Amino acid sequence: MVINDMTSKVILVSVSFNVIVRIWLGVEWDDPQRGKHDGTYEGTQYFKCRHPRGGSFIRPNKANFGVDFLTAVKDRYGLKEQDVQNGTKNTLVLGKKTVELIGMDSIAEQQSENKIKFPSTSISVSNVFSKLKVLALNQTEITWTEVLVCAQGWPALEELYLTSNNITVLERPDNVLQTLKLLDLSDNQLLDGDQLHQIAYLPRLEQLILRNTGISSIHFPDSEFGCKTKMFPSLKRLAINDNKISQWSSINELEKLPSLRSLQCHNNPLMDTEKNPETLRQLIIAKISQLEVLNKSEILPAERKGAELDYRKIFGKEWLAAGGNWNPERNKPSEEFLAAHPRYTALCLKYGAPEEGELKGQQPLTLKNQLLTLTIKCPDKPEQKPVEKKLPESMTIQRVKGLLYRLLKIPGSELKLSYESSKLAGKEVELDNDLKPLQFYSIENGDCVLVRW
Repeated sequence: MVINDMTSKVILVSVSFNVIVRIWLGVEWDDPQRGKHDGTYEGTQYFKCRHPRGGSFIRPNKANFGVDFLTAVKDRYGLKEQDVQNGTKNTLVLGKKTVELIGMDSIAEQQSENKIKFPSTSISVSNVFSKLKVLALNQTEITWTEVLVCAQGWPALEELYLTSNNITVLERPDNVLQTLKLLDLSDNQLLDGDQLHQIAYLPRLEQLILRNTGISSIHFPDSEFGCKTKMFPSLKRLAINDNKISQWSSINELEKLPSLRSLQCHNNPLMDTEKNPETLRQLIIAKISQLEVLNKSEILPAERKGAELDYRKIFGKEWLAAGGNWNPERNKPSEEFLAAHPRYTALCLKYGAPEEGELKGQQPLTLKNQLLTLTIKCPDKPEQKPVEKKLPESMTIQRVKGLLYRLLKIPGSELKLSYESSKLAGKEVELDNDLKPLQFYSIENGDCVLVRW
């Protein structure tokens, strides 16, 4: 039996000292410096602690088990059950007054871990949890094997949260968790990315959260590039942020997911391969055709078109060198090129192969970050304050528009761009070709981009 006060976890144990049997309480302190041992006395382990010196024994008459918070509030202010309600996060409604709870987050960081003993072998299924839809078992030390055993009693479960449980190995769920729509395995150091194959056939799984799970690669071996995998058939939202993914091949693999619409992937080593985060975003958008939201930011049609056109041009010389050709009969890019750029052929079919003139004098991708310092103004919206931005001179007007949609939070309407030169006051030049880069219009540092809609 585990009882929480503000500083410890208390476990009821029966301890035999010499021949006299006495009841003692085994305490695991949230602050291990208050303890003396790991729950062991004279060679016998009565309970286990996370810290080797985080435990103590105390007599029951020395323990104050306290009351829960709501009971204490009701007793203190003479309130009835119906007078106390939960408000928004960290607030409580007492009668007609809303009370803010200060410091609850820091307390939760110290407590909130409950050791629960779960069955590890087959159990008799009851109807107690037959309608349970959402279950959080974070920081309970449950294993994946125990999850599968217990899941027999959760036939309607839709959301399962299992963060920080030291889960390293997964097993394939057989006839359980088939109704699951959301699974959170964050802060569990999985053995490798192949562990994901064990849960890849959950038929209704729409959201998978894998934040800080230690994975360094993603691979769906059942399908070739250009084809869709049968794994994760319903997966729409995937979070792989705070991991060790460093290769573009893992992003290429995500194109195989048939239903993927939203991706979170920041704080991976891959994100450091490009100095300009805008260029990095465009590359990911171009590689995953059906993506609609990237790192919580919507991908508008104009941004997608600009990203795909740029991708087609950026890697045009590499395509030619690998055996690509404007003549369809002679167009035979190497397997190595297709593995690195599996969408390139589809982009050429969509927009046409890059013309020779587009590739002449093209700067390498690493040199695209020559920046222009520009002021963004909305002349028809005086309440909108001017914004200063640094943009690559090779950035197309299409991509500039995509950036401005997000930056200015403009609804889905057509943008009209022009600019005023710092050298020619009063003269306005229209930016009328979405496929041209900023440098085509001779825009320079200090110029002002005017936005209308």
